[in-house]
Amino acid sequence: MAEKEEKGIPKKEIEKLVWRKEEKTAKFDEKQKLLQMSEISLWLDHYDDIFSDFDPRPFSQRALSDDFLLEAKRASKEKISGAIEMQFLIPHDKRNKELENTIKKRLHDHFKRHHDLLHKEMKQITRQGFYFILFGVLLMFLATFILFRYGDKSLLTNFLVILLEPGGWFLFWEGLGLIVFKTKERFPDLEFYEKMSKVEILFLSY
Repeated sequence: MAEKEEKGIPKKEIEKLVWRKEEKTAKFDEKQKLLQMSEISLWLDHYDDIFSDFDPRPFSQRALSDDFLLEAKRASKEKISGAIEMQFLIPHDKRNKELENTIKKRLHDHFKRHHDLLHKEMKQITRQGFYFILFGVLLMFLATFILFRYGDKSLLTNFLVILLEPGGWFLFWEGLGLIVFKTKERFPDLEFYEKMSKVEILFLSY
């Protein structure tokens, strides 16, 4: 006690400092628990953190932040199936229920719109690939028919076979490439937006 008083720090002041430190530690631990409870958790200083800094429109129309979308994609990969829960932690004195409802609607609209666009694009790619394969097979069949019916006795038949056969193979393999590889490139984004279109959005105070 004497030693503490010699340094000019009363015992009560030390107890206050210890108590404040413990309080800060408890608040930090509470934040960590909140973050671990959901698949996607973000600390926000303000609602603007969710949206692009370069878009001046209101929250109901504003573009989402690239950092937010990247974090959402990263977290959604760890969720194999089912709905994803997204929690936004924001200071208590900055919360606005009306704005939160607007933001929830904006996020759901964004994810659903992009899911529908990607789903439509995937169907178009698959349809185009199917048509390519179909026309490729028809060209190869036509080349085979010409050879079978007329042989390679004339310049015209040889020219048609040389023209139709590689064209048929090209369309066939191009169609397979669209169906197998092009759709595979788009599938991760489609899966992400499908999950996020069902996301449960929560705002919590800290």
